[in-house]
Amino acid sequence: MTNLRKELEKCKHPNSRKTKALSRKARRQNNKHKARMGHAIKSNIMGEKLNWFLGHIDEERTQPLMPQEFEDLIALYLKRFDEELAQIALKQSISKNRSKQHAAREDVIRITLEKERSEYQTGGMELLNLCDPVKFKSLMDWDGSALSVQHLKLDLVSYKMLQSLKTANPLNENGDNASTSNTAESSAKPEGMETT
Repeated sequence: MTNLRKELEKCKHPNSRKTKALSRKARRQNNKHKARMGHAIKSNIMGEKLNWFLGHIDEERTQPLMPQEFEDLIALYLKRFDEELAQIALKQSISKNRSKQHAAREDVIRITLEKERSEYQTGGMELLNLCDPVKFKSLMDWDGSALSVQHLKLDLVSYKMLQSLKTANPLNENGDNASTSNTAESSAKPEGMETT
């Protein structure tokens, strides 16, 4: 980029062919840099999400999660900011002067949670299917770096997909038939999941 600046300074006329070619080249390099940064940001976000799930799974576990366990884990993931939102509400309730304190952080959290909930309820959130033994093992073997996220095969995990996995595998972890016990509970949506 610095060489391009030097070459642009040497150009005598701003509308010359050489100046226009150098500006196109600079624009192309800038766009490549922006694309690289976008990929890096996305892999960092995905790495944080996978680290959260990895931290909430027992390290000695070798078997993949049951669909109900995975659903409970996702519900816990969607409630991860509840404590921080409660602290912000407490600070805002103390005084009139602090009613707008931390409003930006609160808005970011609310927008993020709304987006994740709607993704989970509709098309699916991008995540590893931890009910699949191969993908569960790949998460447990993952080194935790954002650079290696690109080597993991991600799926779209949704509420509907987990419900279909439950009906496809009617035996729960005790070996009992799950379809006979509490059919109303299996058809009900998890707490905090509203449909739009």
